[in-house]
Amino acid sequence: MSEVAQSASQEFWRPPVLPSGSSKEALAEACGGCGSEFIAGARFCHVCGATRGAKLSKSAEHAWSDSLDFVRALEFHRVKEWIGLSTASLIAFLLGAACVLAAMIVGVIYSVQNLADFQAIQLWRIEWLLGALVAFVAGILLKRHQSAEK
Repeated sequence: MSEVAQSASQEFWRPPVLPSGSSKEALAEACGGCGSEFIAGARFCHVCGATRGAKLSKSAEHAWSDSLDFVRALEFHRVKEWIGLSTASLIAFLLGAACVLAAMIVGVIYSVQNLADFQAIQLWRIEWLLGALVAFVAGILLKRHQSAEK
């Protein structure tokens, strides 16, 4: 820093010239926009006008992306490794789970007015549950055994 301060040819409002070999990160508190040093106690850069808290916005951006790390856990290949199923088996399992969910939703959406409505709703539930059963059996049949992978 003493090499920069001894440069008398520099004007006050221009950023200091760094010796060749040092980087902008070597400065104690440098502006993120132009790289000049902040004046002691200043809230803004005297060269470009950027606020001193500009680095905080970058860290806030990283904090936002870090808070969404749980979404990465739901990626297809991570779920596949966690459950230990092959791709086709996992797809069949997810299809079966969707069919079970649809069977439960049918009872919530439709209301029973008479015996015919009750029979229709039960028939739809049976169809969804049969679809789930077929998907689960397909998932079991498509599952690779541990000895086959080795």
